[in-house]
Amino acid sequence: MERTIARFTLDGVRDADITVHPFATEDGLGLELTRFTRGESDDVVLLVHGLTSASDVFIMPEHRNLASHLLDNGFTDVWALDFRMSGRFPYDTETHRYTLDDIALHDFPAAIDVLRRHIGGRRLHVIAHCLGSVSFTMSLFAGKVTGITSLTCNSVSLTPRVPAFSKLKLSFGPAFLEYVVGLPFIDPRFGDAPMFTRGWMLSKAVSLFHNECGETACHLQSFQWGAGRPAMYEHANLLPVTHQRMADICCASGLHYYRHVRKMVEAGNAVKYDRRNSAHAALPDDYLRDAAEVETPLLLLAPERNKVFTDSNVHFHKILEELAPGRHELVPLPGYGHLDPLIGKDAHVDVFPKIVDFLKRHSG
Repeated sequence: MERTIARFTLDGVRDADITVHPFATEDGLGLELTRFTRGESDDVVLLVHGLTSASDVFIMPEHRNLASHLLDNGFTDVWALDFRMSGRFPYDTETHRYTLDDIALHDFPAAIDVLRRHIGGRRLHVIAHCLGSVSFTMSLFAGKVTGITSLTCNSVSLTPRVPAFSKLKLSFGPAFLEYVVGLPFIDPRFGDAPMFTRGWMLSKAVSLFHNECGETACHLQSFQWGAGRPAMYEHANLLPVTHQRMADICCASGLHYYRHVRKMVEAGNAVKYDRRNSAHAALPDDYLRDAAEVETPLLLLAPERNKVFTDSNVHFHKILEELAPGRHELVPLPGYGHLDPLIGKDAHVDVFPKIVDFLKRHSG
């Protein structure tokens, strides 16, 4: 692919001071926060990506991105986190057995500690997506992160629900790919691999079932996530350049996280992956255990055409309404899929104002 937009570029955020803040987790991984500022603000916003993506989904230069929209609407201190799922790091293409418990216990508390050193006691709002949303909510509901003024979750939160075909993939896919095919991760770039390599053959096999477009990276992402043609988003909601560079926006992902998602889908909500693991003794076995006591208001964005996590946030909102009536909000997103509420060409018209409205009502 001929690249027209530089990979991992920060050019999408204009007229802001940009600083990078590396830090480490207690279990020994180097992570990173990127800060975009236009001045002091009493309300600080932290952006959290999902699996296969990175902070790039919030700062894309080809459309009006979420970081810029927040800066332009009075939230002049915006941070973007790259945690261990980030495509900016090599961790997901290395052999590992990380779970969402590791992220909830190690990544977010460390990130919030770094933030607090810079922003003190100012109000902190979090906007999270996909498994970043699941794992951040796990950390919040487990009491591992505190002092969060509001939390916005796109697509999914503590009750992952998936299409029937995805349940099949979650049950057999990780073991089949690791032990039969010999691939410990899936990379949207497999279509560009040398002929007859495992990755190339997997890409060719997947593309046989996806005639909706000519982008092999798009096909592989549908294979990675959900059930649809495509699964991750609605084609009509993307600019052509965004569709062409999807492998830069959503990168390779390890397979073990899917095992934890499968356990949550089977349980009906977020649960600990291994109750016998003493390293996670500080986490609850069931993350909904103390949900009624969580005072942070949640905004649950529910894309109508979500082919990855279906009606997960609608279902979660019903549960929260029973536990804490009126505390949390649900906002349906007609015409949107899983990821396009963040990267869609019209997201700044259809989606971002709903987030800003929620933030402003929980500021001051």
